[in-house]
Amino acid sequence: MTDALDLPGWTHVYSGKVRDLYRPADTPDAPDRMLVVASDRVSAFDHVLSPGIPDKGVLLTTLSLWWFDQLAGADGGPRIPNHLAPSHVLTLGPDGEANTADDLVDLIPPAVAGRAMVVRSLDMLPIECVVRGYLTGSGWKEYRAEGTVCGISLPSGLEDGDRLPEPIFTPAYKAPMGEHDENISFARAEELVGAERAAELRDRSLETYRRAAATAEAKGLILADTKFEFGLDADGTLTLADEVLTSDSSRYWDATAWASGTTPAERMASFDKQIVRDWLAAHWDPSRDGEGTPPELPAEIVERTAAKYRELLEKLTSDTGAR
Repeated sequence: MTDALDLPGWTHVYSGKVRDLYRPADTPDAPDRMLVVASDRVSAFDHVLSPGIPDKGVLLTTLSLWWFDQLAGADGGPRIPNHLAPSHVLTLGPDGEANTADDLVDLIPPAVAGRAMVVRSLDMLPIECVVRGYLTGSGWKEYRAEGTVCGISLPSGLEDGDRLPEPIFTPAYKAPMGEHDENISFARAEELVGAERAAELRDRSLETYRRAAATAEAKGLILADTKFEFGLDADGTLTLADEVLTSDSSRYWDATAWASGTTPAERMASFDKQIVRDWLAAHWDPSRDGEGTPPELPAEIVERTAAKYRELLEKLTSDTGAR
């Protein structure tokens, strides 16, 4: 799964489907900072696929850093604590210049410049904080069958892609590596982290979603749904962590297409790896083909997906609003 590199000054400790995590080589016990490196790997249906998406790691990191900046009060709104202390944002921005003049800039090895972040160490909570503002995906399937999304009752008569009356918080349990994440009830979240902490996670997630959705709307985009991860810092402060509001963790739609489209495909054309999911679903069925290696992605699918990642970054970070 991993193409983690041997990086001077850092020791590799973990790899997920997309990100590699390193600790400082000279602090093996309880390090105060970590290096998070985003790769070009792409996954679908719990499988890492080949080949990767060119420059995906840089695009994801650049977008995460932009969003962390927005959520830190750069737009005049209240600050939402995140895991990037301003003096520790050492990655390169889209202009190729360092985001800070900090004297720790040399901590990021040249081999991963532009796709790595130095972050404060956190005690991560075992819950993925999913917020849904629109009805789609697995939520649409459940709604058609039960009239609910993750057990939350919704009004009748909604269609695929419709906006929900209010955004809803639908947590998931972060399963151990190699196992599937599991949608859970809010009551189960309370059992896992305590009632007070679960309520804080819900409120913080909904607050963050609403602010992000408003920012996206000003750029002509709909933030249909997203997921957040949180951890606790050394003082016990709940802190937004990992990636945030990227095309890997979120569904974005074009607002004009959503309002004028006549089919679900037209209304919900997304800026993420849905192209990959659709192609893989049409060409590989684990229940039929076995749990072996998925087929290699065609060059055309890779190129189209990379273009979508780039387009989303350009739309969000441009100085112009919705047209």
